Amino acid sequence: MLGWANLKYNRIKMLMGDDFAKLQNAKIILLGVGGVGSFCLDCLVRSGVKEITIVDFDTYDATNQNRQMWSELHEGETKVEALKEHYPELTIINTRIDEQWVWDFDFESYDVVLDAIDDTKAKLALAQKCHKKLISSFGSAKRMDPTKVQVSDIWKSYGDRFGSKIRYELKKRGFNKKYTVIFSSEEAITKEKGSFMGVTATFGLVMCAQALKNIKEK
Repeated sequence: MLGWANLKYNRIKMLMGDDFAKLQNAKIILLGVGGVGSFCLDCLVRSGVKEITIVDFDTYDATNQNRQMWSELHEGETKVEALKEHYPELTIINTRIDEQWVWDFDFESYDVVLDAIDDTKAKLALAQKCHKKLISSFGSAKRMDPTKVQVSDIWKSYGDRFGSKIRYELKKRGFNKKYTVIFSSEEAITKEKGSFMGVTATFGLVMCAQALKNIKEK
């Protein structure tokens, strides 16, 4: 068994070289573990990140099963507690992420703050408080083309009504700093909240990749 354990990260070590140690020593907080966050989490764990805190308040229901990892095994259960069964090293916080929680929480010890939530006011507070180490996901629903997923700074993002609203509200608050966002340039193809795992998972995997890049460059 020990031999297999030692081989677990061999392939990522080949890519990261000496920087792999940075992954193992990094401390990451992931806000939201739904369609985007659950795939980001799995990617982080499989890449060798050891210290991950996840924050969510929701429970799994049947409508999550087309796009959220492990959801079919835990219907009715609290997401963060269910995910800890699969990733025992996680630190979990079972709470609703709203604007006040963001302002009250201490993010100082984390190297990267990952935002995979939908609450507009909480996202704005995160930008104002954590922009130097923030990676924020915009809307992944209502789309079918994963090749349109992009990474840029907040002011260069486009093609997403949700992102447009965030930019507008930040300007109203006098915020002009840059931070990293993940967005899709694909126009929404429905008014309903339809979701395709090919897109939501891509958002999560791109978020993980960007987090690893930030850690490597730190």
